Amino acid sequence: MARTHHILNAASNLLGISLLLIAGLRISDSGGKTMADEIAWMSAAGFSISCFFSYLALREGPRAEVYEAVADRSFLVGLATLVVAVGVLGMATSLR
Repeated sequence: MARTHHILNAASNLLGISLLLIAGLRISDSGGKTMADEIAWMSAAGFSISCFFSYLALREGPRAEVYEAVADRSFLVGLATLVVAVGVLGMATSLR
């Protein structure tokens, strides 16, 4: 249970970055030109799930290890999809 607060901190920060990426794509009207915003939404969902279960792991005693495992896995999914979203965005901007 020692990692739980680290997962919560990192997931909440990366959730903000995912939402910032989505907002930036919407403001620049680039959301329809690439798949980056859809992938970033998946990343935001992964980080939201990670935040939720990490918070539950902090609050619950007997099931804390299960919640922490779910938070850890969903954090990795969110991280992987964020990397893919940034890669797709980078490739799309370099091809212009």
